[in-house]
Amino acid sequence: MTTGGFDPDDKSEGNQPRGSNGPEGGNRPGGEPQQGGPGSESGYPPPPPAGSTPPPGGYPPPPGNYPPPPGGNVPPPGGYPPPPGNYPPPPPISGEYGAGPAAQMNSPQLGVGAAVSYGFKKFGKNWTVWVGILLIAFVIQAILALVFPNGEADTSDWSAAVTASYTFWGIVGALVTTIVGWLIQAALVRGALFELDGNRPNIGSFFQFNNVGAVILACFLVGIMTTIGFFVFVIPGIVLVFLSWWTVQFVMDQNQDALTAIRSSFRTIWSHFGPLLGLAAVLVLLNIAGAILLLIGLLVTVPVTLIASTYAYRVVTGRYVSVPD
Repeated sequence: MTTGGFDPDDKSEGNQPRGSNGPEGGNRPGGEPQQGGPGSESGYPPPPPAGSTPPPGGYPPPPGNYPPPPGGNVPPPGGYPPPPGNYPPPPPISGEYGAGPAAQMNSPQLGVGAAVSYGFKKFGKNWTVWVGILLIAFVIQAILALVFPNGEADTSDWSAAVTASYTFWGIVGALVTTIVGWLIQAALVRGALFELDGNRPNIGSFFQFNNVGAVILACFLVGIMTTIGFFVFVIPGIVLVFLSWWTVQFVMDQNQDALTAIRSSFRTIWSHFGPLLGLAAVLVLLNIAGAILLLIGLLVTVPVTLIASTYAYRVVTGRYVSVPD
């Protein structure tokens, strides 16, 4: 027993401290916390008695600057202000081929006019490089013709010329010249793909490919098929040449193996046979016109037709097509 203040051994109601279950504490009897009153830490007013009706207009908000309740909050008049900071606008949506440095064309169309126009525009922006690579290809073929002449017999005698072409040196020369021609074709396709990606190729860009084996095998198989087609009848050979038109594009652009590239070319061109047949006919006529102009016109028509055909390949396969500058 203490002389004053609180005695922990005294259990009478008058001896209970504030905040206990006594009548003067901040808690109700039974240990339930008191929601209002001077002892409340929240500061909210006590709830209305049970069974009472709210006043007209509802109960007023509790005192203090409380944040709005989560969910269902009503924005202030005029909407919420923008967040602080000078944020840049979101980037535009890129094309499906995605990573090219140039913008994608808006819905590129498959058509003769669109393809030929695209070829002329791309060639016109980089014509010096294209003419240069064609001149290099011509010089390479001329050197091979000097190193591997078509036999030593008199070419006026047809049978002697044929016999000379089947000598060891003649066979090696024909094989080397043919393979080099295939690689030159692949290099030109590589340059056209650079144009479609929006990258103007330089001379070195044409030789940036490492699937040489697939290119040689694909061209060899296509050559065997078309040769058999021409021997059987001319029209099957022409059809096979047309259906295998994009074999090198599938090898170079999608890194397909030879057989897969041939199947892809056949399937893709067959599914768009009519429009592509018209485009192929126009491109052949352009190259014939270039050959008539003392072969100088081929320096223009070969790049234009190659870029145009690669444009059609990209449109049909749904891959990236850059906008002409």
